Amino acid sequence: MKTKKIPVRMCIACRQGKPKKELIRVVAAENGLTADETGKAHGRGAYICPDVECLDKAKKIKAFEKALEVPLDETAYNAIKRVILRRGLKQ
Repeated sequence: MKTKKIPVRMCIACRQGKPKKELIRVVAAENGLTADETGKAHGRGAYICPDVECLDKAKKIKAFEKALEVPLDETAYNAIKRVILRRGLKQ
């Protein structure tokens, strides 16, 4: 039996390659950045580790502006942080 290939994506903050399901996809939509929990939302996306430290680093080095050409405002930052904290509680 063949083993199934696991898609690997890179975190925009720490630059580590991890399985796609372990990361959080952030999508550039018309209304700004949103966290895509399903992984199927339309739009250009970037991946980030489910870690608040990675989110803070991405904000500091302006990784979202470079990858998605959309600034990370405070409401999007808080929404992504809530998704990270919620995912941390599930594990």
